[in-house]
Amino acid sequence: MTRHLLLLAGIILPLGLDTFALAAALGVAGIPANRRGPISVILAAFEAGMPIVGFLIGGAVGHVIGDFAGWTAIAFLGIAGLFMLRPGDEAKEEARLKLLARAHGVAIVDLGLAISVDELAVGFSLGLLGLPLVVAVIWLGVQAFLAAQIGMRVGSRLGDELRERGEQLAGVVLIGMALLLLVLKLVQGNI
Repeated sequence: MTRHLLLLAGIILPLGLDTFALAAALGVAGIPANRRGPISVILAAFEAGMPIVGFLIGGAVGHVIGDFAGWTAIAFLGIAGLFMLRPGDEAKEEARLKLLARAHGVAIVDLGLAISVDELAVGFSLGLLGLPLVVAVIWLGVQAFLAAQIGMRVGSRLGDELRERGEQLAGVVLIGMALLLLVLKLVQGNI
């Protein structure tokens, strides 16, 4: 059980950094204080919901591929980390964030989807590894809400570089987790 909690921490905490980075960017873009709560709830809902979808797919795939499930989970975590490290088009991202900071209603769904793709991959990995879904979903939801609240408050005071560093740190941690799982798989044969 302790091992599962440590694995969950190593997989989930980087996602909090990613949420923080996006929320800080929204703070930089000028999101009004009265919208921070609703945006945090939306981010938490997507961050907690998308892993369920990934988990169900990953569990089914893991059942089919059997012994290769651990290897596949390691690959997905590493790929998710690499995508977080990849530089994006800064001007395009800044314009999108400014639009999102003013968006209402259905347009907010774009915000949730933008941040939750990584959670889909992580949920897939959780399913492949057979880690407890309920604990992961609760943890993801709480950390996403807190990271969003803190990120929007801090982002309104700091700069865009904070967002960049947060995304990069999250990517490095996910890659580190994939490497740790790889070592465990090679040494112990299972994860």
